[in-house]
Amino acid sequence: MQIRDLPYPDPGDPDVRSGPRFLLWLGRNQLKGQLRSMSWGLLHQCSIAGLPPAVGLAVQAVVDRSGSRLAWSGGLIAVLGVLIALGDTMLHRTAVTNWITAAARVQQLLARKTAELGSALTRRVAAGEVVAVSTGDVEKIGWFVEALSRFAAAAAALVLICAGLLLYLPSLGILVTLAVPLLALAVLPLLPRATRRADLQREKAGKATELASDTVAGLRVLRGIGGEELFLGRYRRASQEVREAAVRSARMWSLISAIQVLLPGVLLISLVVYGAVLARDGRIDVGQLVTVYSAATLLLFPLRHFEEIAMAYSFSRPSAQRAVRVLSLRRTDRPSSVDAAPAGDLYDPVTGLMAPAGLFTAVVCGDPDEAGRLAERLGGHAQVNADPDAVADRSGRAAESEGGARDASDADAAARSAPSVLLGGVPLDELPLDSARTAVLVQDKDPVLLSGTLRELLDVPSSGRVTAEEALTAAQCGDVLDSLAQASLATDGDPMTTRITERGRSLSGGQRQRLALARSLVTDPEALVLDEPTSAVDSHTEARVAAGIKALRRGRTTVAFASSPLLLDLADRVVLVHRGTVVAVGGHRELLHTDPRYRAVVTRETDDEIAALTSRGATMTIEEIEERA
Repeated sequence: MQIRDLPYPDPGDPDVRSGPRFLLWLGRNQLKGQLRSMSWGLLHQCSIAGLPPAVGLAVQAVVDRSGSRLAWSGGLIAVLGVLIALGDTMLHRTAVTNWITAAARVQQLLARKTAELGSALTRRVAAGEVVAVSTGDVEKIGWFVEALSRFAAAAAALVLICAGLLLYLPSLGILVTLAVPLLALAVLPLLPRATRRADLQREKAGKATELASDTVAGLRVLRGIGGEELFLGRYRRASQEVREAAVRSARMWSLISAIQVLLPGVLLISLVVYGAVLARDGRIDVGQLVTVYSAATLLLFPLRHFEEIAMAYSFSRPSAQRAVRVLSLRRTDRPSSVDAAPAGDLYDPVTGLMAPAGLFTAVVCGDPDEAGRLAERLGGHAQVNADPDAVADRSGRAAESEGGARDASDADAAARSAPSVLLGGVPLDELPLDSARTAVLVQDKDPVLLSGTLRELLDVPSSGRVTAEEALTAAQCGDVLDSLAQASLATDGDPMTTRITERGRSLSGGQRQRLALARSLVTDPEALVLDEPTSAVDSHTEARVAAGIKALRRGRTTVAFASSPLLLDLADRVVLVHRGTVVAVGGHRELLHTDPRYRAVVTRETDDEIAALTSRGATMTIEEIEERA
């Protein structure tokens, strides 16, 4: 397998029952590469093992003063040197190829799972854990896959060398043969302890990564409330815990390495003493002693692969377990005979939210998190299930965390058992994934812009009814186009060819939000769900954006989660969702006048102000309400 063959057309269906089973699945899928690497490893190890007999023959030829045998021995050593160089080169090439291809397969699986689950992934698995799996963990998994073939070649070479020594010189060969298994297995009692320490280090490192990811994501807010130093102190403590765990783990591995140096040294000393006695008594030749000593010395090289495979497995097993935790998540799809995406009303049976076909519906929620969850449900993204073992593992870890574990578990169970959103009377989770995504598009409140030109950004699967120019105009992107035109490297100043940096960092928050809105409008789905589409723009621009959305989406189903009066006043109908249930439906002005809960959300009234007005029986005129809003 060459690197140019990546990525795989289909990375396969992984075995996610456990971390070791996942590693075994990876090894089976690279069986040819493993056999190829093992073959080159055997050539390398056996060529090295052939050096001691060749050197012994040369020494004996010198003792016997035989020029022809010395020349023959020298030629044999030269051939073995060429084979050693060839085997070592090809072993390294094939082993690293196994490493890279295994890591690439895991990354493809993670990317496919991320695309399948969408935003629901980070509700089940912490963002820091996803980052740790897709970066550091894939390398450690690849390391184990790479080390496996070298270990197999080393084990086979040890068997061949011991068998050869038994046939060549039984008196010394039996000593080496009995000692080699003891040397290989001497560190086994220490491995469980070393593995536990490595697991603890990985766990603490993962928590530190999650803390760092969360801190960076909320850095602006932390600075605003003066909490930057607090979280920095937490990360310092977490970092020190990782350092201490790494030191304890390194001490154990250094002890294992010391044992693997000490015991072979004892073997060599014993071999030299015993061999010298035999040579003095004339029971063996000097050349034979040199041959056996050289072979025993070279045995130390394949023995080191036993330590490497133990370390690789100890580090890769928790990494594989983390990968399994992500890959075991499933989107709950039910078989259906529906082939094409339906059209009609968008209805959520859990909350009672109805978005009639062809109308612009605005949804008001007092809780922004509740609005985000409801938006995900409307897109069919919240229906996620997981492997039972992975769920049990997460539940056990959650039970040890600070408070809320039972509530989180109940919320997860409710999300999995809740009925699906209906589009035209057809459950979204009964549709094929591609059809469901085509029918309903959800734009998050914090959409992501990928790097590339503006033309590439807007080159998305679409109905073809909305052009890029129309979408940009509706999203009020005129100032964005002007700034991109000034930054364009083209002579004609075409903003469509201007490159946008990763995540749109070169643009302001309002510009990024409007470009993402234009991208969603170009797609022109049957139902478009927008979560706070104008939260980052000023009031004047917000009114024009709302009018542009309504005009461009006329005759198509649009749902916007918002609390801005400027947007709500343009909606065909407004729905108030309170504590997970629809409690009021009507026009913006009507609800302002008749529903105190709606008025509290839109005008930002406090509970004390509402209670005071209610106790006095006071009411406000519509002009006062609008002025307050």
